[in-house]
Amino acid sequence: MKVYFHPDFYSVYTGDPAAAAGRMEAIVNTIAPHVDILSFPPATESDLQAAHPKGHIESIRNQGLYNIAALAVGGAIQAAETGMSEPSFALIRPPGHHASADSCWGFCYFNNMAVSLYRLQSTGRIETAFILDFDLHYGDGNVNILGSESWIDILNPEANDRQSYLEEVKQALDDTNADVIAVSAGFDNHAQDWGGLLSTADYRTMGRWVREAASRNHGGCYGILEGGYNHEVLGGNVLAFIEGLER
Repeated sequence: MKVYFHPDFYSVYTGDPAAAAGRMEAIVNTIAPHVDILSFPPATESDLQAAHPKGHIESIRNQGLYNIAALAVGGAIQAAETGMSEPSFALIRPPGHHASADSCWGFCYFNNMAVSLYRLQSTGRIETAFILDFDLHYGDGNVNILGSESWIDILNPEANDRQSYLEEVKQALDDTNADVIAVSAGFDNHAQDWGGLLSTADYRTMGRWVREAASRNHGGCYGILEGGYNHEVLGGNVLAFIEGLER
């Protein structure tokens, strides 16, 4: 599988957990023997303006975070475009699902998911999209930007027990006929991370369900890294999801 990553993501750009030293190394060291890791260019300001007004973009620039945040969006765009022909994954940071059009929080600055889907839609690659956001935290930025779009459906699973959670995901994927299934892949709901709910095998299972739904719909699928903060299990969880997507 093609995984989009840039060495600049090793940098500690803020003091938040998403930028913690060793986080990306934990993932790369685990998945590198199993995937093709490829680089990519940053998103352009024109790309960003599909989801964000100029004032928000300038605010991120003034914080000194524009370059790393635009690079992350570039990875999401590349994963989306590749995902229309084969499953792919954007191993990027900062994450993005808490970035609304003109505000952001939760370690996010630009909405990687929104910009990537607007690219697919504006270039005629898709007419409809389904977002599965299995991060521990509700993806308010995804919803704030994309929730009113008639061509997009979004699932943030709400069940508090593992079996019901998985059933909710499976039912939604069984029901969708979207041209692309895009995953805000946060791994902080793992049993050994902040959420304490899911197993590593569950990420593999959800990845397989995503791939099966995309194949059924003759469409594409891709994932974008969001949360996940226990470095001891993060790499294995990402690898499990990738393995599921490939099957």
